[in-house]
Amino acid sequence: MILEPVHALFNHAGLRAFWVKLRVPLVLALAAAVLWLADPRWLLPGFLVSMAGEFIQLWCFASLDKNRDLACNGPYTLARNPMYLGRFFIVLGAVMLLGNGWVMLAYAVLYYFYMVNRVKREEARLQVVLGAPYADYCAAVRRFLPGRPYRGNPVLYWNWGLLRQNHGWANLAGTLVFWIAAAARVWWL
Repeated sequence: MILEPVHALFNHAGLRAFWVKLRVPLVLALAAAVLWLADPRWLLPGFLVSMAGEFIQLWCFASLDKNRDLACNGPYTLARNPMYLGRFFIVLGAVMLLGNGWVMLAYAVLYYFYMVNRVKREEARLQVVLGAPYADYCAAVRRFLPGRPYRGNPVLYWNWGLLRQNHGWANLAGTLVFWIAAAARVWWL
């Protein structure tokens, strides 16, 4: 297959370890570059896209009891991996600040390969941890695109304890700090 080398790159253990070790400084450097190059015309559209993604992330955090129970309420009743979609939109909003369609497209392609490969590894691990109920869930619920609710499980589900347990507030705070910095950069600098 023509894309095998790309998938192999995204599954390379050494590169993944390198990314994990340096992800915070790299993300901060990229955020600083985006803020420096921000196009004021994209502030509101980027913010709205990012906040839509943040809502998806928070909804996921409020529905997920990691490695304990099969998450099949809230957004997980519609898609198996909604958190990756939320994260995609959070970052896409920031990338939109650059006002460059080619950069947005490059980000979407890179994120696709990251997401597909990460999810395949994660789903293999969850199959071992959660067993047959997870296999049934995978057979009934699409990997990324939302579909019909799983076995009638509640879509309107939100557990504040799970949100706190999954550090949803830290995720929201980080996203808001970025957007406050973006607004300050665009309006006052």
